Amino acid sequence: MNRRLVFSALGCTLALAPLAARALPADASATTRQLVRWATDTGDHQGLPFAVIDKPWARIHVFSAQGQWLGSAPVLLGAARGDRSAPDLGTRPLAQIRPEERTTPAGRFVTEPGRNLRGEDIVWIDYDSAVSLHRVRSVSAAERRHQRLASGSARDKRISYGCVNAPEAFYNQHIAPLFGQGPGVVYVLPDTEPFATFFIAASAYP
Repeated sequence: MNRRLVFSALGCTLALAPLAARALPADASATTRQLVRWATDTGDHQGLPFAVIDKPWARIHVFSAQGQWLGSAPVLLGAARGDRSAPDLGTRPLAQIRPEERTTPAGRFVTEPGRNLRGEDIVWIDYDSAVSLHRVRSVSAAERRHQRLASGSARDKRISYGCVNAPEAFYNQHIAPLFGQGPGVVYVLPDTEPFATFFIAASAYP
């Protein structure tokens, strides 16, 4: 292979990394930007489409396999603050999940497409803990999930049993075509434990 072409390709790949972080919307958190720079510079997403779920801000940012930012949206998250799932959570019915266990776990996850009990397509974030990314669905009218998504308060978006609920139009446009067709990577930022606990390499990245 022509060495000039190899160096040119590498140069283009490296150039994409800072551009990906800069392309994020102005309200993207500094931690999100840092993680995106690290993931794209090091290739941690392994050439797969990836997303960053910023729990403190209750937002999702989606990127192509090439590291191009595609879009961001608000999301609903687990009702309880916390960054780990109970060990046996995926084996229990919803009625047996205590309020303090309704967390969205933090960390790096390799996702896989799946189906829920109603046959709707979803994306498994952590299959063993039964945590998925899916379109917003109302469990009961009293939860006001669609109104919560439209709220400007991150606190209003803590309502689920741990799954991540995205706006339907955003899911159809950006999530289903990428993560619903094959594996991807989802980075979930912590909200109670230090960033470095889950992303030690990224935490030291400039």
